[in-house]
Amino acid sequence: MNNSLNKKTIKKGMLPYLFLVLIMLAVVYLVNTLNTTVNVLDYNEFMNDLSTGKVTKLVVTPRDRAGTYEVRGTLKDYSKGEEFFVRLPLSNEVMRQIVNYSESQNFKFTTVADPESSSLLLIIANVLPLVVLVGVAFFFLNKQMAGNRSSMDFGKSKARLSSDKNKVTFKDVAGLKEEKEEVSELIDFLKNPKKFQKLGARIPKGVLLMGPPGTGKTLLARAVAGEANVPFYYISGSDFVELFVGIGASRVRDMFQQAKRNAPCLIFIDEIDAVGRQRGTGLGGGHDEREQTLNQLLTEMDGFGENTGIIIIAATNRPDVLDPALLRPGRFDRQVTVSLPDIAGREEILKVHAKNKTLGDGVTLNHLAKRTPGFSGADLENLLNEAALLAVRRNKNEITMSEVDEATDRVLMGPAKVSRRYSEKDRKLVAYHEAGHAVIGLKLRNASDVQKVTIIPRGSAGGYNMMVPSEEKLCSTKTDLLEEVTGLLGGRVAEEIVFKEITTGAENDFSKATKIVRAIVCEYGMSDLGPMQLEQQEGAAFLGRDYNKTRNFSENVAQEIDTEMRKIINNCYEEAKKIIKDNRKLLNLIAETLLEYETLTKEQIDYLVENGHMPEEKSDNLESMSLTSLREMAKEKDIKNYAKLNKTQLIEELEKLDNQSN
Repeated sequence: MNNSLNKKTIKKGMLPYLFLVLIMLAVVYLVNTLNTTVNVLDYNEFMNDLSTGKVTKLVVTPRDRAGTYEVRGTLKDYSKGEEFFVRLPLSNEVMRQIVNYSESQNFKFTTVADPESSSLLLIIANVLPLVVLVGVAFFFLNKQMAGNRSSMDFGKSKARLSSDKNKVTFKDVAGLKEEKEEVSELIDFLKNPKKFQKLGARIPKGVLLMGPPGTGKTLLARAVAGEANVPFYYISGSDFVELFVGIGASRVRDMFQQAKRNAPCLIFIDEIDAVGRQRGTGLGGGHDEREQTLNQLLTEMDGFGENTGIIIIAATNRPDVLDPALLRPGRFDRQVTVSLPDIAGREEILKVHAKNKTLGDGVTLNHLAKRTPGFSGADLENLLNEAALLAVRRNKNEITMSEVDEATDRVLMGPAKVSRRYSEKDRKLVAYHEAGHAVIGLKLRNASDVQKVTIIPRGSAGGYNMMVPSEEKLCSTKTDLLEEVTGLLGGRVAEEIVFKEITTGAENDFSKATKIVRAIVCEYGMSDLGPMQLEQQEGAAFLGRDYNKTRNFSENVAQEIDTEMRKIINNCYEEAKKIIKDNRKLLNLIAETLLEYETLTKEQIDYLVENGHMPEEKSDNLESMSLTSLREMAKEKDIKNYAKLNKTQLIEELEKLDNQSN
């Protein structure tokens, strides 16, 4: 099929060049004709020149119908491009004289057959110019019609038919067990509809996949198409919306007409919120084109017409802005929430994305899944890809835990700012700040586990503390939330106790703590104001619907909210102060170790708390070596400016030397 299409394309592409060659030949012929000077002679002049030996070349063409010979030739005194022409009687005597003179004078003499005696030549001479003209006219007319056809294709559907080239099945979708069960009924119906019709069951006309970005909504829809083995049309919601009113509605109609011809089939509309937003929410008037498109979609899904065998799957991460008419039974009957994966789901997703990667013995996917709460499937795929890129950059044959740690930090905080220079005072301040967070996390009973502490700057942060819940919970208690706030305040408390000074480094901590405390008071009803929801969870405002949203409390209650929030924050701050003061030795130990090693993992922190010192260094493991030991090794290997390099830079330089020696 593709070969025949390619041949047709090649032939169409050659036509313009063929016409161009013919035109060029005609131009060359005309130029040669215009550059030739023809002298017309009479019979006596020709016979005189022939008898006196002036003729050098003759071309004789008999014209039987006219009863004459047409003779062309040149004379000795003619210049280049000059010739004579004469008509002679068609008789044997004339031809005999010409032949005799040519033999005696030895000039070039040729005869040409009468063109009129050949029907083929006659046709070519008379019809070919007409064919060329018609062909040129047809070529330009076809070009014009093609342009008009493309301009009239506005109303055609842009839905594309999925090919089997990149077929996806349920085996390729991990961490969505319940979601796959919800959509598996669609596959059973498409394969065996009589089983459902026998009991009077009606299969859902539409399935709406909702959830945060990167959770696998589009991948799940592709897997449904791969499992069902039916035609699968996919289109984006933005493909319906155009400048001209009515085009989107026309595309919806055309899309369903195509689907009816290929039923049973699936239609997947990605980002349906682009066309399915609530009607009548535009300030100063609605969006006629989008609303007409939505009306047509609503009619096609559940109107007077029947769309038997057509199932629509749509995906969005903004279900709150969709029109209620889309979500009623008969349209999108089933709504499937594709949420972020839990620890078991993350491990399954990591296994899928690790199939084509070479992992070292120290990389445990279960341990990695525990360290990545809140990661979506796309985040996990990106994490392993970043780890693979780092391993290639470091000329390694496999991905080790060092690359996985670095990739996790890159996904969360961005690349390390190894070129940024800090004074020793700043390094010490950051070390105590992060150590303050770590101490609170270690000492509070319900606090999250400290997985990693580093003072290597990333993004806008001078360092950070990775803390994950000891176990994933469906909901949080008031104690959990208060201890989280106390942990966020630990950095500022450590600065105040150690340096008797406060800095701007706790800005992000305060932002997170304030949001949690406001939710405790206004949303969760966990404060002394009582079990009331005074505010709803903040989200992206939907212009027109949320623009004039009123508060659910008076000015007096607003003042009480501020007072209650301040009380909770102050209590948590005092609790953090007490913990830091009671564990000052642990604070100093972690901070001083951070200044030495720059990064501490959970295993190192646990060993440090238990034994009061770091585990013995292994000479073959650069990651576990202290900054001082790395600098001594760099000094021995004559690395320039080694004293100004941090741990990450020193490890990279030492690995480069090892690779060069190998």
